[in-house]
Amino acid sequence: MNTSRPNKTNRRVERLTVGAFFVFVIVAWQVGISAFDVSPLLFPTPVGVAKALWSGVRTGEFAVHFGVTLYEILAGFGIGAIAGFVLGALIGQVYWAEVMLYPYVVAFQTMPKVAIAPLFVVWFGFGVASKIVITATIVFFPVLANTIVGLRSAPADLVDLMTAMTASRWQVFRMVRIPHALTYIFAGLDIGIVLAVIGAIVGEFVGAQAGLGYLILQRNFSMDTPGVFAILIVLSLIGIGLHALVAAIGRRVIFWAETTVDPTGA
Repeated sequence: MNTSRPNKTNRRVERLTVGAFFVFVIVAWQVGISAFDVSPLLFPTPVGVAKALWSGVRTGEFAVHFGVTLYEILAGFGIGAIAGFVLGALIGQVYWAEVMLYPYVVAFQTMPKVAIAPLFVVWFGFGVASKIVITATIVFFPVLANTIVGLRSAPADLVDLMTAMTASRWQVFRMVRIPHALTYIFAGLDIGIVLAVIGAIVGEFVGAQAGLGYLILQRNFSMDTPGVFAILIVLSLIGIGLHALVAAIGRRVIFWAETTVDPTGA
């Protein structure tokens, strides 16, 4: 197993390269807007976006809506991840649970969440509850699918050995299947935490009284394109931060697994 990690010099070079590319993109963006004389209503300049971002941070407007959206993301992620793991463990261990439940889970997953989001708003109201439910439904399936695959990835010879040593089904599950499934589970959590951001914003688009998605709609109505871009940057930073957090927890929990270099530098 390859356990080599990039040294400090390589990490420094990687970060400098990423930073240089970021500067190149910003400069190319600014030059392109100026060269083609694009209206800021269609596509804002980096300077305009930076001003809108600073204005939202300075006035505290972003902070209030940021807190609402972050709460919806974390609560929905937690509920969806727990439900996905529990049902995934049940389906992965019990044959009849797979036969009876999995087709309905797949059928529910194929429904566009944008199409059923208005129903959640009708059922749970315009508050944060409906956004949490929408987020949880989006997070649920990646965690469930990865949990099932991970539990079934346990080597058959280890399972047979534990069974031959009179280990109970719970002991086999806890000592063999779960350790081998953790890599898959954290992959599902990593996907789920990013999708949770999308789920919260979709819910706020359908109907909300606060949140960054609600703020985007306000900016769109007022034709404030730089403001929209500024909020999108905030959402991107939330996604990157939460992804890095899940990746860091995964490295601590499954420290024995082979690791790869994360493109975000997490």
